[in-house]
Amino acid sequence: MASHLHGPCDRGEVQAAPRPETGLSPTRKRWVLAATVLGSSLTFIDGSALGVALPSIQRDLQAGTAAVQWVSNAYLLTLGALVLIGGAAGDRFGRRRVFLIGVVVFALASAACGLAPTVELLIAGRALQGLGAALLTPGALAVIGASFPPEERGRAFGTWAGAGALFGMVGPLIGGWLADHADWRLIFWINLPLAVLTVIVTWRVVPESRDETAKGLDGLGAVLAMAGLAGVTWALTVAPDLGWRDLRVLAAGVGGMALMAGFVIAEAQQRHPMMPLGLFRSPVFSGVNLLTLLLYFALSGAMFFLPFDLIRVQGFSATLAGAAMLPFAVVMGLFSGLAGRLADRFGARLSLGLGPILAGLGLALLAWPAPGAGYVDGPLAGMTVLAIGMTLAVGPLTAAVMGAVEPGHAGVASGVNNAVARVAGLLAVALLGVVLSAVFVSGTGDPQARALLGEVMAGGADLPPEAIDAFHAAFRAVMLACAAGAVLAGVIGALTAPGPARPSPTP
Repeated sequence: MASHLHGPCDRGEVQAAPRPETGLSPTRKRWVLAATVLGSSLTFIDGSALGVALPSIQRDLQAGTAAVQWVSNAYLLTLGALVLIGGAAGDRFGRRRVFLIGVVVFALASAACGLAPTVELLIAGRALQGLGAALLTPGALAVIGASFPPEERGRAFGTWAGAGALFGMVGPLIGGWLADHADWRLIFWINLPLAVLTVIVTWRVVPESRDETAKGLDGLGAVLAMAGLAGVTWALTVAPDLGWRDLRVLAAGVGGMALMAGFVIAEAQQRHPMMPLGLFRSPVFSGVNLLTLLLYFALSGAMFFLPFDLIRVQGFSATLAGAAMLPFAVVMGLFSGLAGRLADRFGARLSLGLGPILAGLGLALLAWPAPGAGYVDGPLAGMTVLAIGMTLAVGPLTAAVMGAVEPGHAGVASGVNNAVARVAGLLAVALLGVVLSAVFVSGTGDPQARALLGEVMAGGADLPPEAIDAFHAAFRAVMLACAAGAVLAGVIGALTAPGPARPSPTP
């Protein structure tokens, strides 16, 4: 589910855009905003709907545990590694052009996913979807920034984000209903008519814009980041099957870390790096990005594994599992503005300290219900507390990130923070999959426990009760690890985030 959330600093990317050179009529600006909402709906609906359908996908495609992790990871890998270069490409080659290319690529990838006869081809399609999203998402924000003057951007972004919250509410319900009553493949086919409508509206009403001072793209950095993350993630997901001493696992893990080190070296030497390392000289910027990494690690990992427990252990239908996500979207959609005003009054430190700790409490509550719990005595309390914590934390992140750097670097700083959030989701699914497997294997003592774990997640028939209990224990360990990560994020926020602004002394 977390893959559908807009980045924590999307507002910052919009606000940091230069003032448009030419003004548009109010009617045309409304149509421009409609085009960005339609395009972004592809990622919002697809991401939120797919989470609750993963158990059905695993069952229908007879996918193993590592393979179903890669259905999520392939998307997060290409999105996280390429989202920064996607934003830079829009500035250089035209924001409307890159936005349209992203929409078309995402739509074609969705068709490939809908037709995929095997999990391997589905994973390839999901990687291509991530590429499309890496162009589409920053493209939509760039179009808003290039079309609205600074005094109108807050309202325009609020409309765009509100639409995202709405799609976040209906997406899990759509995905669950399709998984229960129709075919999960329709989740991908929904994207095609939306994409066609987006292309038509964008082509007719969105003016082209670019930054004439934009420099070259950091292709080397993008390749090193994607290859390094791929190596580390692949090693983590297959190690429970192949063993940690397997030469392929060791080569992928060590090679991936070496490539990530190469990425850092390259960014220090590039003339126009996609992630300027100088930004991290600011203790506030470094601290808030570490907070983002831990908080979105916790959120993404929890939302990936939660549907499996709700459906396989608690006995929820996919539709009811989707409904369990509703408090999250409702609370964030209704109270984000209030959370922002509280942060303005009391400072980001309070919100970035308290919010993640509350989110950690919510995650711990999600681990609490025993097998067979219902909706009210099951996920409701945990999901609500998690939503309150995330609502308190996400809004102030933008102000903290943008305030930690010079005004001219606010846009790239916001982009870096968004990329950190996406990479956190990638690492969460891989690392927490190791935790899930280790606890499950320890709890069963079965020499074929890894294969049995795949059967439990896929909903195999005639599973022994001991296997279900072992999965629930493993799920609880994962959720408590997520809770610990969120609480640690809160501690870092309390130590590094800026406090309330001091009033200027009167002359």
